[in-house]
Amino acid sequence: MALRIEADHPSLPGHFPGDPIVPGVVLLDRVAAAIERDGGVLQRIHSVKFVAPLRPGEDAVLTLARDGARVRFRIERNGVAILAGEGELA
Repeated sequence: MALRIEADHPSLPGHFPGDPIVPGVVLLDRVAAAIERDGGVLQRIHSVKFVAPLRPGEDAVLTLARDGARVRFRIERNGVAILAGEGELA
């Protein structure tokens, strides 16, 4: 699923003025919303690793892989991981 956080997102002002990055909580909110659209509810995040920043206006891709009550998620930009994690569905 395509993912893009525009420069006018309300979380961005003050989040590193002059060198803005999308806060991790915003990315995790998009993960939770995607899981809900897929018919699940994210109950708990067991692990998440942020490996690269996402800048406002950059295109990224969010993928989900469900296995019973477990869900793995990943956000990539140009095939390179921005974050990867695993959680539990309700």
